[in-house]
Amino acid sequence: MSFDNNPSTAQKDAWKREQLELRSKLIEIDDLSFSKTIIEKNHNQEVEFNGLKYIGGVDISFIENNVEDAVASLVVLEYPNLTVIYENFKMVKLKLPYIAGFLAFREVTPLLELLQNLQQNNPEIFPQVVIVDGNGILHPRKFGLASHLGVLANVPTIGVGKNFLQIDDGDELTMSYVKKTVKEKLNKGGDVYFLRGFSGTTYGAAVRSLENTTNPIYVSIGHRISLETAIQLVIKCCHYRIPEPTRQADVRSRKFVQNLLKYSYI
Repeated sequence: MSFDNNPSTAQKDAWKREQLELRSKLIEIDDLSFSKTIIEKNHNQEVEFNGLKYIGGVDISFIENNVEDAVASLVVLEYPNLTVIYENFKMVKLKLPYIAGFLAFREVTPLLELLQNLQQNNPEIFPQVVIVDGNGILHPRKFGLASHLGVLANVPTIGVGKNFLQIDDGDELTMSYVKKTVKEKLNKGGDVYFLRGFSGTTYGAAVRSLENTTNPIYVSIGHRISLETAIQLVIKCCHYRIPEPTRQADVRSRKFVQNLLKYSYI
């Protein structure tokens, strides 16, 4: 299949049907191999995760001025020290451009293959939850890349987006409203603003991950985890604005790309 720069309406309709069919398998509550407890610490409530050892992060890095070649990456970090103990990369020949609402059909296959490879070869360090550089149910059909990957791999996933994806569900989910409100509401590290539509649906949350960063990240349920737990875990994973699992996947895949270019493998 060659690169398809402009998929047909019929193709997009088929993708929508597939998303809706897979969405029927989505689990939006905690279905995890670890637990959490709330403890009092310095007059504040803090979350502790019990039995959580391994967190995954996935990302795809793109090659400048090249619309087809990219590198998919998977890293596994130990929790709670967030040390990378595993990394793997896969060269990808992309068949589609970025199309809002259909990111999974461009990126999910190589990410799924990386997870399957790890499950087959190193099951003892298979992640108990995977953070995805992309949205989960913060999506027009409540089934973005993080949800798509989670359902296909049957693994708990969390979607973390760097930018807000506008949803057609009332004025409070327009780009302008969210941008204005987030600026007003997120005053300190750990602050959360829930993204609710006119229908009453909560799609995710804007989160100020650290005190020293003002730009939020957008956290949503991927699969087999609640929004509350997803937010709590993402905040625990932030040394920088972006949670460490996806940040490390990004940094390491970019380095992998640089080495490929350096030695003319691309």
